[in-house]
Amino acid sequence: MASLRRSHRGRQRAGVLLVLVIAVAAALVATSHRTGGAPAAPPASHSPASHSPASRSPAARPKKTAKHARPAKSRTAKAAPARSRSAASASQLSLVVEPDAGPGPVYALLRAARHSLDVEIYELEDDQAAAILAADARRGVRVRVLLDANFVGRYNEPACSYLRAHGVAVRWAPSQFDVTHEKAIVADDRLAAIMTMNLTARYYASSREFIALDRNPADVAAVEATFADDWADGGLPPSSPADLVWSPGAQDALVALIASARHELLIENEEMSDPAVTAALQAAAHRGVRVEVVMTRQSEWAGAFDALARAGVAVATYDSSAPLYIHAKAIVVDPGRPQARVFIGSQNFSVASLLYNRELGLITSRPAIVDRVAAIIRRDGAGATPWRP
Repeated sequence: MASLRRSHRGRQRAGVLLVLVIAVAAALVATSHRTGGAPAAPPASHSPASHSPASRSPAARPKKTAKHARPAKSRTAKAAPARSRSAASASQLSLVVEPDAGPGPVYALLRAARHSLDVEIYELEDDQAAAILAADARRGVRVRVLLDANFVGRYNEPACSYLRAHGVAVRWAPSQFDVTHEKAIVADDRLAAIMTMNLTARYYASSREFIALDRNPADVAAVEATFADDWADGGLPPSSPADLVWSPGAQDALVALIASARHELLIENEEMSDPAVTAALQAAAHRGVRVEVVMTRQSEWAGAFDALARAGVAVATYDSSAPLYIHAKAIVVDPGRPQARVFIGSQNFSVASLLYNRELGLITSRPAIVDRVAAIIRRDGAGATPWRP
């Protein structure tokens, strides 16, 4: 397997479900240590990959040029009427922070499925995850996996071949999307994991990531229905709850979220090339909002960083060789205030990611999650180097 980071730019019975919930909750409490166990025997078609800092070199990353000249595609989910989360529904949402938790919570989710498991993922290069999916299929779980072919197909091919040889249904994602960059798992039609991370083992120990574990029935149904649509390579996705953010077509929703800030914005992302997002961040700073952006430094974002810093945005970056790589995609609006919200998802701040890819994110106002993500971004920012234009 290639050792290079490729950003694209990453119904069980009640008793069994309770075990899963407890397992995930334990992982959340113990985020200061790794939870993964001993690795399973790797699939024969895979080879070990390196965790070396050199694998994060920007020069080594394949690039996909954003298509600025094209109008936005209309193939996107239609939002259902907006709804707020009650205290009861809020308990259906929890957060995993990586690399603090390690891969244990994701492996637990994969193993816990008893009837069905649907995975739509940009990149799958994890021997243990592939082995778990194969074991699920052997014990009678209907496992379906959708992988991107347009940008990282050659890297997904070994996992695709291994899974097919072990009874897992695998398809390449629809070609109608520039890239399928979504990172989502639905287990037993009862729990959806909406992730910023890919299933790429060599980055687990070094990448900042967030995973929203969503048990809200309407959200889970929408994620599953959209997976079914993509699996069939069909037309428009179904309508979706307003808290889910789908690409193609996510630009307006994320720009509106940024524009709603009145006091503070905290941002982590891997890319910074969408003009609408950078303009919204500049506008927020100009109207007196404290804006902090934390990213891994790459030369292609230097112009955007300069413009943001001159507008009063506090930009802080990590070197590409640093132990922590910012791969998360998160927006925190006015933490600690009644109107606080947070976005977590797969969308990078690029034209392609927001307008042309298949992507999925979630916006929630649950205080525990808003506060946790805000604390992480502030901590990451404190460890990064201020950007000077």
